[in-house]
Amino acid sequence: MPKYFTSPESINGDTITLDEETSLHLSRVLRCKTGDMITVGDGSDIDYECEITEVTKNAVTARIIDKHLNLNEPDVKITLYQGLPKSDKMELIIQKCVEIGVDRIVPVSMARSVVKLDKKGDKKTERWNKISLSAAKQCGRGRIPEVANVMTFRQAVEDSRSCDGRLMPYENEQKNGLKSFCDNFKGKSIAVFIGPEGGFDPSETELAKADGITPVTLGKRILRTETAGLVTAVILLHRLEEEQ
Repeated sequence: MPKYFTSPESINGDTITLDEETSLHLSRVLRCKTGDMITVGDGSDIDYECEITEVTKNAVTARIIDKHLNLNEPDVKITLYQGLPKSDKMELIIQKCVEIGVDRIVPVSMARSVVKLDKKGDKKTERWNKISLSAAKQCGRGRIPEVANVMTFRQAVEDSRSCDGRLMPYENEQKNGLKSFCDNFKGKSIAVFIGPEGGFDPSETELAKADGITPVTLGKRILRTETAGLVTAVILLHRLEEEQ
């Protein structure tokens, strides 16, 4: 059954009126008609099973048949602080990390980032959030992970202080691994810092360590920037959700 998201303001009693973009997709792409069933999420972990009651050029209206708590959100909330990568790698990172359960994604301009967004930043952020929305619909998330505005590394470090645990996969770390981090972790939120293609600058690793961010090794092989965050999040969620 197709999954869509709506704002709480569009829900009036037992009726949901979907926005124009979603309505166009339903009516013109999927050729939905009255009587068809869809799932609509309100972005705060509540899903509504609905029957389409009216299809017009600019709006689709549906009647709520049932509502229930969406149980697809991980108990541990991961924020990925991703060093800006080259080309369209950020789009792939967002799509896959949303699919596996990352809660929030923060693009970070780091010393070795080749990409400099400048005036294109707002348009890029808007596109990245649309990719997050699409991925959240596809995999049945209960909420749409936010893709934040681009931050500097120092801003990202400060932003991450609200998390219960903070780590950075680092190729020069030989001792601490994800297993030991998980064994000692107590909390509900984790910040994960991933460097760009060129890795972390020494000044960034020193700043991170001084602020209490734990360097960890991901093993003997050095992973690409578009792989490292995904692998780290999968391992964290698998190990920590097993313990719940």
